[in-house]
Amino acid sequence: MPATETTSPPLRPSGAPPHAARGEEGPPPVRARRDIVPLLLVPALMLAALPLVGSPASWVTLSVAGLAMGLMIFVMASGLTLTFGLMDVLNFGHGAFIAVGAFVAASVMLAMGPWMGSDSLWLNLAAVAPAILAAMVLSGLLGWGFERVIVKPVYGQHLKQILVTMGGLIVAEQLLKVVWGPDQITLTRPPALRGAFIIGDVAIEKYRVLAVAVGLVVFVVMQLALGRTRIGLLVRAGVENSEMVEALGYRIGRVFVGVFVVGSALAGLGGALWALYQETVTAAIGAQVMVLIFIVIIIGGLGSVGGCFVGALLVGLVANYIGFLAPKVALGSNILLMALVLLWRPQGLYPVARR
Repeated sequence: MPATETTSPPLRPSGAPPHAARGEEGPPPVRARRDIVPLLLVPALMLAALPLVGSPASWVTLSVAGLAMGLMIFVMASGLTLTFGLMDVLNFGHGAFIAVGAFVAASVMLAMGPWMGSDSLWLNLAAVAPAILAAMVLSGLLGWGFERVIVKPVYGQHLKQILVTMGGLIVAEQLLKVVWGPDQITLTRPPALRGAFIIGDVAIEKYRVLAVAVGLVVFVVMQLALGRTRIGLLVRAGVENSEMVEALGYRIGRVFVGVFVVGSALAGLGGALWALYQETVTAAIGAQVMVLIFIVIIIGGLGSVGGCFVGALLVGLVANYIGFLAPKVALGSNILLMALVLLWRPQGLYPVARR
């Protein structure tokens, strides 16, 4: 009886799907669906507030004011979101970078008094632009020193991070009083940023329009840098598997230091914007907004840039609507917002997958 030839199925790599052994292409990769529900919360909140406010003109004014406030908070919170989401660092000293940015920007603008008081738009911008740039540079330098001296020894130890960075914030506040004095600094906006655009019955402050523009630019640049550039890919790869990135020849430690410096510079930018918004600067200006910043980060999902963006808009809108409708409960409105969001999504709007 002739022997029958038996053929065994071709071998395939471990974990490979069966169709790979047969030379078939297989089904196309499934793309993850983008969760747009949290994005819809912003227009839903705005529409829900319209009948409560009553006047369409007042509603537009409050909405623009809320968006501007939210985007300024986003700029300040984005740096902390970067360091926590990409480096897993709980930095309670982030308020020091905001305060330094506010003081540096105020000092530069006060030193350029004639240009700040001029009726020329270009002279006003020539005074504000270098002030913001100086605030970002010095805040970034402070962030570099802060990371090297205070944060580096406590990487991976959250409790120690909270304690030492909180201590760093307290020390920084006292040093600010030594350098700039204990009294508050009064800062007046230049004529180009005063007043409002009048459209029918609607009045929109010029400075709030600038704040919206700056906040949107920061968000777009961050999204493009993290999602479309080589350095963004390197940072995200280092977060997932730093040993592999080091094996490929990249110094991931230096990359993370760069992330910390960029986050500190963004805090300085936010501090400069907030100083012009408040028109006063004190040593506690950073610590005062840290509660709002942490509320935004928790709502967003602890490290998500997109979640931080949506959370900041919600916080800004709620603060302005509630402040207009019921001023007595405005103080606790953002805490109530955070509680409602966490009851709906306990990990935040856009939780980071690693957490």
